[in-house]
Amino acid sequence: MTHGTVLLGLLLVPWPAQARTGVTPAVRNWLSALVTRIDAVDRTDRRGETRGAAGTVVVRVAIAPDGSVRQAEIESSSGSPGLDRRALRAVRGASPFKPPPAELLAETGVADLSVPVQFGP
Repeated sequence: MTHGTVLLGLLLVPWPAQARTGVTPAVRNWLSALVTRIDAVDRTDRRGETRGAAGTVVVRVAIAPDGSVRQAEIESSSGSPGLDRRALRAVRGASPFKPPPAELLAETGVADLSVPVQFGP
């Protein structure tokens, strides 16, 4: 059985000005771990409803200082309800993450991220 490929990328949305000047190794490592964890959860939770489907879902996620997901929602749909559900399941199922680096925390106290999840056949 062949499974589709999941590619994850990150878009950072409003976060403190000092972090915009350059991404520190701590931030890079944390984001890499986040992507790896979401991908691992997706690989173990694939369901037949999306087999062979392709598309990109952008999930907006707010991660608390303790690494828990406070909110996850579809920011941009893939056009496939099944892929959208799969992306949300993967992000929510990967929680809790390691605590985000302080420079990623916005004034609201959370790391506010847009996570593009690309599914391929």
